[in-house]
Amino acid sequence: MSFSADWQPVEQVKTYAISGQTGAQLYESIGARAPKAGGGLAIAHTGFKLTWTRTYEVQGSACVITVARPKVIITYTLPRPDNRLSPAVAASWSRFIAGVEAHERVHGGFIKELVQQIQDASLGLRVENDPACQKIRQQLTARLGALSKAERAKNVEFDRVELSPGGNVHQLILALVNGP
Repeated sequence: MSFSADWQPVEQVKTYAISGQTGAQLYESIGARAPKAGGGLAIAHTGFKLTWTRTYEVQGSACVITVARPKVIITYTLPRPDNRLSPAVAASWSRFIAGVEAHERVHGGFIKELVQQIQDASLGLRVENDPACQKIRQQLTARLGALSKAERAKNVEFDRVELSPGGNVHQLILALVNGP
């Protein structure tokens, strides 16, 4: 999906400290210190803050959205060992965290797609017989609710596949835990 030239997401990485000398110990520490997400704990998490600059313009008796500019900050929260690892464990950890971050960046991509879809659904929206620009807000809210619901479903399905037995994240976990 291509994005409008008038916005770019801000992406940042935050970490939380874990400890251990083996892959199994590191994974155990993740379980003890992981962020809450989706009603449980997550190895990593992608969150976002989204605000909008919108201009509602009255044109005759209609209301039109003439400006819809997003500001989105995507935050990836990842575990990071707070102690020095042996070369073998460090190599195993590097493979694990690269895969986990790649997984989270897919979620970030879903967020970017959602923001673009919201902009596309907003910009130029016109509601006749709405000189007070009230009806347009109701229509916009309904459109955006459907987009948001679809984005959440996409994230849930992606995680279901990735975390299921044999899935990509599941394989990353097994390699870390069963490694050095």
